[in-house]
Amino acid sequence: MESSVRLGAGIGWRPEIAEAVERMPGVEWVEVVAENICPGHLPDSLVRLRERGVTVVPHGVSLGLGGAEPPAEDRLRALAERAEALGAPLVTEHIAFVRGGGALTASAPLEAGHLLPVPRTRDALDVLCENVRVAQAALPVPLALENIAALFSWPGEEMSEGRFLAELVERTGVRLLIDVANLHTNHVNRGEDPATALAELPVEALAYVHVAGGHERDGVWHDTHAHPVPRPVLDILTDLAARTAPPGVLLERDDNFPRPAELERELVAVRQAVERGRVLGDLRGTRTAVAAAALAAGRVGGEPGPGATAATATPAPSASGAGAGAGAAAGAVASTPGENSTLASPHDTLVPARQRLAVAQAAVLSALVAGTPVPEGFDRVRMGVQARALAAKRADVVAKVAPELPEILGEGYRAEFLRYARTRPMTGGYRRDALDFAAALLAGDRPADDRARRLLQEWWADRAGPEPRRPGLASRARVLLRRG
Repeated sequence: MESSVRLGAGIGWRPEIAEAVERMPGVEWVEVVAENICPGHLPDSLVRLRERGVTVVPHGVSLGLGGAEPPAEDRLRALAERAEALGAPLVTEHIAFVRGGGALTASAPLEAGHLLPVPRTRDALDVLCENVRVAQAALPVPLALENIAALFSWPGEEMSEGRFLAELVERTGVRLLIDVANLHTNHVNRGEDPATALAELPVEALAYVHVAGGHERDGVWHDTHAHPVPRPVLDILTDLAARTAPPGVLLERDDNFPRPAELERELVAVRQAVERGRVLGDLRGTRTAVAAAALAAGRVGGEPGPGATAATATPAPSASGAGAGAGAAAGAVASTPGENSTLASPHDTLVPARQRLAVAQAAVLSALVAGTPVPEGFDRVRMGVQARALAAKRADVVAKVAPELPEILGEGYRAEFLRYARTRPMTGGYRRDALDFAAALLAGDRPADDRARRLLQEWWADRAGPEPRRPGLASRARVLLRRG
């Protein structure tokens, strides 16, 4: 497989803007949410982009590598399949936890439905490093991890974000996806200086950069990916580009999509911020020798540049079947994806650390999604903001995966869902959440309108069983809704 490591300027591919992305000048690569595509049925737009030679990178959101348990086999296998289907030179994920509870805590499993920050402690770092090694062993291409935005801080943290990331890279060889918008978010919400974080980063491990917009409300920055990129985020990008040459920079937009011309202007602004950083770095002489040498050789994080084959770009698999990423990490887990366990092995020396982390994360997640008391040491106001943000995200995503629900419930959909979400955590993904929400409404003899309740009952019955109760019930409900 050809590996093009210099990515250039790109944009996040989303179905809503697929046509605009295809026509947009200067787009050298795109990134797609891995969980939103099926390897055997790629969207036509992505197929056309690949045929034109545009690199497509899968970006995962559900591994939960910062969680207490090792990453699940099926999720790793799915991410690997998408990398292979897209011919991607790398895959990316997040330094975050997305679920809690379960076997390590002998409690019910909980899903956050969003990325939550890990504590910057030795326990969390040890567990994260081992989880990364498991993932590297299972993936056919290198892995890069993204720093996330946070609305709250963990008490008792032992490292800054920059040092946490630097040690993660040193111990695993993983590459970094730096989101400068998330650095800005953490500056506003947690008082962390972006310049300090950048100064501590191992820039030679940089795979690429994310840029996105958000907005501030009541002193809290919300990383929405639904607003224009603000000047402070572009300034952080310029600072990063003054320190090293980013191999790729990508504009993210997930909602409230503007006209194509506005997206193009934002991409131009991103390029200009990088160019300002290049000039500033040359004037200051601040670009590191390692980064300059990597750029001259066409490499990022030790990977060969354009034209290198997969055989030269990554170490050969070991006899045990460990993947390319594992060969670069000290103490990598030598196993095939099918042999990885979702639970920690009884011989895992990290079991005590995993259990401590599991208890802490379960308590935080339960407070956020199940209404239990906020653990001691956390900012209750910020935890409340995070809980409301998680519920709002659930409402938005459920409305997308089950658009009939807001049609049936009308203006009352959002209030009903937020009321439901206060005490009903998500346990099985958004489609299951939609079904559980409908079932909870019906169990409470809601909605009050007879016609809406009948349509909701038909919608639920059409989807709840292993097979539809009768063909076409959902379609019939949609027809009835259109007729008013």
